Amino acid sequence: MKDESDQDLELTSPLVPLFVITNGRSLPPDHAYERTTLVSAHEGASARARTLSPEARQVLDLVSDGFLSVAEVAAHTHLPLGIVRILLAELEENGLVLTRKPVPRAERVDRELLSAVLDGLKARFGA
Repeated sequence: MKDESDQDLELTSPLVPLFVITNGRSLPPDHAYERTTLVSAHEGASARARTLSPEARQVLDLVSDGFLSVAEVAAHTHLPLGIVRILLAELEENGLVLTRKPVPRAERVDRELLSAVLDGLKARFGA
């Protein structure tokens, strides 16, 4: 008969130090992920992810359906942002995920130009 406390113990429990999750790795300097960096899995990445840690596999599963930000991945996995960045760097080095910077905010448009366009549309189509 198995002890119930052994079944409830997860690798990400407070009893396991976070450096165990990352195998003692630190974030490489060329992999600086902002909180708003978008992450998605490559097609077929799940099939190539046999040797991943449970946490890295969880991250890969989260981003397999589309783009999520690094902050969203951290929130869903309940892992610190730094740990998620290290896991993402590992996944990117293995060719399992692709990252892209978020779409920048649009620049402010000229209100006079918009008013002129609106006036032209009203004159043309009536309002």
